[in-house]
Amino acid sequence: MADLRNRLRAMKSWGDLKARFLSALLLAILVIALTILGGFPFRILCAAIGVIVFDEWSRMTRSSRRGGAIHPFAKRCLYLTLLLFVFGLNGLALGVLAAGMAFIAFVDRFEKRAYWTLGGLFYAAVASLPLGFLRSDDWTGLIALGFVTVVVWATDIFAYFTGRSLGGPKLMRSVSPNKTISGALGGLVAGVVFAGLYLAVFAPGFSLGLLFLASGLSVLGQIGDLFESWMKRRFGVKDSGRIIPGHGGVMDRIDALVFAVAAAYLVGAFNGAFFEPAQGLFAR
Repeated sequence: MADLRNRLRAMKSWGDLKARFLSALLLAILVIALTILGGFPFRILCAAIGVIVFDEWSRMTRSSRRGGAIHPFAKRCLYLTLLLFVFGLNGLALGVLAAGMAFIAFVDRFEKRAYWTLGGLFYAAVASLPLGFLRSDDWTGLIALGFVTVVVWATDIFAYFTGRSLGGPKLMRSVSPNKTISGALGGLVAGVVFAGLYLAVFAPGFSLGLLFLASGLSVLGQIGDLFESWMKRRFGVKDSGRIIPGHGGVMDRIDALVFAVAAAYLVGAFNGAFFEPAQGLFAR
């Protein structure tokens, strides 16, 4: 009987691993294809991310039960914002979002019941809109988004392996017990190094300021990771959702990217056009 149970556990483990691999592979192919296409298809992807993130946030924080009538209002505000964004009406989309957030903040100024609903609306918008603005519709947008993604992925991968290899003092034990200072520093170094290699191939003659930006994005990505770890610990959940078999929710996959992309967007918008931040990032 013991052998049979062990075999059944092994079969289940293999089945879980296979599901994780297939779901990750199919998702990666879809996301990469839409990212390369850009334009309308990619904006639809961004809108889908915003909708899913808001739903996961609402479930995690239980804000749909706490917020009363404010929660459906926030959901409709987000949907309208994303619809306008998908059709390229960026200024109007931001106007609707700002008006909706201001209304919720005004209505909730005494009771604070919709505190988490307002946070969910803001986080879902930050997870979707800057992503679409940064990608834009041109080659520069694709290079810019690739740059941020390389920094975040290199940081995440090397933080894990460096932390496992070197160990040492914990980064924030109360938030994420497994993360170490050595891992954070290893991820930071890797993020900058891989950013330099990426830029040498796709943006030769790049400004050294982009390497300083890469270091900032690496740090912000790790802060984004810690933020979601704090959220899950705060509300006692293991995963933000179950939409990706074996990988949890969308928030679990993009927590670091949300902070990094938003920062890259702000830097690019400050240096260039508000809705074409990639041009500002690579301005000479």
